[in-house]
Amino acid sequence: MTSPTQSQSTTTPTAPIRVTVWGENFHENSDRDREMMARLYPDGMHGAIAAGLSELLGDRVEVRTATQDQPEHGLSAEVLDNTDVLTWWGHATHGSVDDAVVDRVYSRVLGGMGLLPLHSAHFSKIFIKLMGTSCSLAWRNSADTELVWTVAPGHPITEGVPSPIVIDEQEMYGEYFDIPQPDEQIFLSTFTGGEVFRSGCTWRRGKGRIFYFSPGDQDYPVYHHPDIKRVLANAVQWAAPQRSIDFVAPAVVNEPAPRFRAQLAQDGEVSA
Repeated sequence: MTSPTQSQSTTTPTAPIRVTVWGENFHENSDRDREMMARLYPDGMHGAIAAGLSELLGDRVEVRTATQDQPEHGLSAEVLDNTDVLTWWGHATHGSVDDAVVDRVYSRVLGGMGLLPLHSAHFSKIFIKLMGTSCSLAWRNSADTELVWTVAPGHPITEGVPSPIVIDEQEMYGEYFDIPQPDEQIFLSTFTGGEVFRSGCTWRRGKGRIFYFSPGDQDYPVYHHPDIKRVLANAVQWAAPQRSIDFVAPAVVNEPAPRFRAQLAQDGEVSA
């Protein structure tokens, strides 16, 4: 029996966040890029992202990978039903993603699944569908130095992240970035040409949380960068849904007549 001054823990272990790391897996297998990708990302970009999450979050996550070349792009209803947070990297084959899979992911996000579109996923079907804009931007691939500045200190995604993050070589993304006004602006990037870019933004869609993060071109080993790995680990934890969520997307509800009016109609005081 515990004394009044003793505390007795009633906390139950927290279930791990179920993360699916999705990759287009095109550059890893293309004739032009295969040799370079084998050197930069021997396990694929999706493999590097997954390894970084496992490294930093340990048993707080269960991480799986899925790729576009798998049946249903690796995103079957069963996989998505067992995913709390989905990361998405695509670039060269956005148009080949099956609309039925996009609709499935869209519904799951509205129901509460977190989504992390990364780098050129700004042009993915799922991101454009969720944003409702063109999501176009300016770009230049000339090994620019990117400085990623924190503009929302204290936000959970910025915990343990230096400002700026210094990425020695990276593709330049610049404004204007055609996205809806972010709910939260987390990071702002600057480049050697003087360009700026809203490189870390959040939105809520339905019950789901979305974090877009731009660093991560296939030509550079950005996903091995320790500070980038920290951002993604933080973002997974931020985007994860509450365990009480039912993953049912909001829908139109046909409500019965208000009780007061229905009672008056029954009494014959108003017409039905």
